[in-house]
Amino acid sequence: MWLREELLKAIWHAFTALDLDHRGKVPKSQLKVLSYNLCTVMRIPHDPVAFERHFKDDDKGPLSNEGYMPYVNRFILDKVQEDFDVVEFYRVCWTLCYKANIHTHRLLISDNDAFKVWGIFNFLSEDKYPLVIVIEEVEYILRKLMEAMGIGWSEEKFADYKLQMNTKSCLTTWELIELVGLNYFSHGVDRKTLSMGINEVFTELILDVLKQGYMIKKGHRRKNWTERWFVLRPTSLSYYVSEDLMEKKGDITLDQSCCVESLLDKDGKKCLFIIKCTDKSFEISAPDKKKKQEWIQAIQTCIQLLRLGLLSPHREARLRRRELRQRQQVEEEDLAERMKKLQAANENKQRQLEEMRMKMEEAAAKATLEELRRNKAQLDLQDRYRLDLEREKMVRQQMEEQVAQKSSELEQYLQRVQELEDMYHRLEEALEDERQAKQDEEAMRKLQARLLAEEAAKRAELEQIHLQQQRALSQTQAEKQELMEDQLAKERDLQVAMQQLERLEKERQGAREQYEVVSRKLERAANKTKTWKDKVANHEGLVRLIQPGHKGPQRITNWGPASFTDIELEMRKKSWQDSKNQGAPTQ
Repeated sequence: MWLREELLKAIWHAFTALDLDHRGKVPKSQLKVLSYNLCTVMRIPHDPVAFERHFKDDDKGPLSNEGYMPYVNRFILDKVQEDFDVVEFYRVCWTLCYKANIHTHRLLISDNDAFKVWGIFNFLSEDKYPLVIVIEEVEYILRKLMEAMGIGWSEEKFADYKLQMNTKSCLTTWELIELVGLNYFSHGVDRKTLSMGINEVFTELILDVLKQGYMIKKGHRRKNWTERWFVLRPTSLSYYVSEDLMEKKGDITLDQSCCVESLLDKDGKKCLFIIKCTDKSFEISAPDKKKKQEWIQAIQTCIQLLRLGLLSPHREARLRRRELRQRQQVEEEDLAERMKKLQAANENKQRQLEEMRMKMEEAAAKATLEELRRNKAQLDLQDRYRLDLEREKMVRQQMEEQVAQKSSELEQYLQRVQELEDMYHRLEEALEDERQAKQDEEAMRKLQARLLAEEAAKRAELEQIHLQQQRALSQTQAEKQELMEDQLAKERDLQVAMQQLERLEKERQGAREQYEVVSRKLERAANKTKTWKDKVANHEGLVRLIQPGHKGPQRITNWGPASFTDIELEMRKKSWQDSKNQGAPTQ
């Protein structure tokens, strides 16, 4: 049975052709004529009352496709049966749309061949509107066409064509017709051969003819052998008088209980096989052993698909290709998401390294400024110590001058004392003379008493001066001792400052070495990233040689153009994590 999506695609082309101003709207009268023609071709009674009732809210003026497509699904496609002529249905839709979109006079194919390419497009195009066919399906069509014409497939030419398409990854139906009609991939082939190839592909994909050809069949009543033209479809094997299909002689209905077996040669017939059905069996003779094997394999495939409840082989192949593209798209999206996360993590790591480098540079700059400041403080401290030493030297010199002055005064005092002692001796001599002179005794006694009193006063004064001199000398010694202790303390502070300066110099050297280690790690990380990019690029090439993938613009990731599985991605992630963990202890 025809799938609803395939029929809707042809109707969409007809509707689009009637939409002259490309606003998605078509006059109601034209849609009524289109609906009548579709019902006529599909052998469905047209109900104008239902049409008017469906569009009662918009009785006049253009109607949108959002209103027409529900009508088609409900009143036409829901009533469709299997016995209508799908080729005639396609031609009704084709007649409305092809004249305004292609010019077959400049192509190497006829209007009929262009119609068949259009039908193949509707079969293989995506179930999304506007209708397009992806480049993988274009390659499938071209391969089938080259195989039907007996021409080898050229991967290089198709690769050049994809390069010419640039970022375009799909074609419209008119672009596909022009591609086939310009004979780009079948250069040197005449029109007749190209037309036969297109017809063979159309017959297989659209008419579900899996295999056809002449074979000899044994009759049921007269048991005679007659040559017939056999046509194999997914549910039946029909046989005709000739290949023009004008006179049909019968059908062999295939179901889950059927089987096909090879037979030994008998009755002068070779390459025999038998098809066993529920009610009867059919003995058939193929032209040669190769044809026999091909027919047996094709019929077995149809029976197996019926047992599994599947569609025809080419429809199942189309579904598998679509599922494969969807899985690849999901995998690519998942891979892209993971690559984005890895890229974000890498960028975050790069930012952290950059921040660490900036912090280290700031620390180095601060250490340099601190070193300059400490050098300046040391120079200032040395200048202050030098000034203190100079002041101390000046004070010492002043104290020495004072001591020298005090010594000079002491010497003068001692000289006066010596003079007083000499005077005393003379006084004693005078007293001796006084004793001898009785008349002057009283006067001399008074004079002696007076002189003794003055001497005592002088002695007291000299002792006072001596004590002051002793106290001055003691004070000088104490001040000298204090100055020496201050000098020793300042020298100790200078030594501590020098030790702190050396420690800061060692810390700055350690920070510089740490920065160099981080820089080397960053360089190793960059080299690993480049290595992975090369590996992923090589791996992408291997993967694309093994199986077809999305042929759109390649995504540029952190590891370059890539397409690989989740397992390989996990292995790369684990390897990258191990290298990161090994780098962390080293640091």
